[in-house]
Amino acid sequence: MDALLLALLGSLLGEIGDKSQLLVLALATRFDRDGPVLAGIAVAAAANAAISAIAGAWIGPMMSADARLLFLALSVVFLGAGMLWRVKAPDPLDSWRIGPFLTSALGLLILGIGDGPQFLTLGIVTRTGDPVLAAIGGAVGVFAALAPVVLLRDRILASRAIGIVRRAGGALLIFAGAILGLSATGLL
Repeated sequence: MDALLLALLGSLLGEIGDKSQLLVLALATRFDRDGPVLAGIAVAAAANAAISAIAGAWIGPMMSADARLLFLALSVVFLGAGMLWRVKAPDPLDSWRIGPFLTSALGLLILGIGDGPQFLTLGIVTRTGDPVLAAIGGAVGVFAALAPVVLLRDRILASRAIGIVRRAGGALLIFAGAILGLSATGLL
C-alpha cells in the first residue's frame, strides 16, 4: 500500500503546473473533444507507469537495501528539483494529424519518458518491490493531475496557487529526499 500512495501523491504533486498540463491544455483547446483527450491521457499515464514499474522490478533485485533507498532518495530529490525549474511550454503538436486520442496518447507518452513522476515510480518500485501498486499509483496520480485541465481548461492553470504549490512541493520533496539520502548513507 505504501507504493500505491507514494506513487499517487508524488506523481500528482509532480505534474501540477508541469509541461504535461500545458500540453494537455493545448490539446484540449485544439480538439475540443474531452473524451478522446482523457482516454489518451489514461493510456499514456498507464504506459509510462508500466515502463517504470517493469524497469524498477528488473533493477531493484540487483541492488542492496541501502542502494535502493538511495535510489529512491535521488528520485524524490530530482522530482523536487524539477518542480523548482521554470516550466517551458512544450510543442503543441499542431502538425500531428492523427486525431485527439492518438495525439494525446503518443504526445504525452513521449513527453513523459524520463519525467519526474516516471523516475519517482521507478525509485518506489526499486525500494518496495511492488511494481503493480506503484504503477497503479503513478498512473492514477498523473491522470488526476491532468484530467482537471481538460475539464476546466485555462481556469485551473491561471491560478497563482499553481506556482506556490510547485515551489512549496519542490522544497518539501527535496527535503524529504535529503532525509532519505542521509538515512541510506548512514549519516542520519
